[in-house]
Amino acid sequence: MAKWIAKHEAPEPLEGPVVATVTGGTILWFALFLVQLPFYGWFADRGQLWWVWTCAAGGFLGLIGIWYVRGRDAALARHAAEQAEVAARAERTERDGQAGQAGQAGSGPQA
Repeated sequence: MAKWIAKHEAPEPLEGPVVATVTGGTILWFALFLVQLPFYGWFADRGQLWWVWTCAAGGFLGLIGIWYVRGRDAALARHAAEQAEVAARAERTERDGQAGQAGQAGSGPQA
């Protein structure tokens, strides 16, 4: 069987308000947990306690997710700042190099 080779390049990932999305989802999980707590006995009588604990687990895992995406956003911002600094430094070096060459062209020996 032949190995599959992609015929086109993969698209860039979509970036959106990741921290806000994860935070909203975490709040939703905790809210659902709190709404179900008064009915704990009802869920227990019917063998549906997993509903309550799924919401609690979703909320706590969401806290880990918030920590993760905040760190990811900070790393992306640091990387973008470093790239901008490197580009600015390269532009300054190029500009200084061109100015130095122009100054040297006019300072040759006079005939």
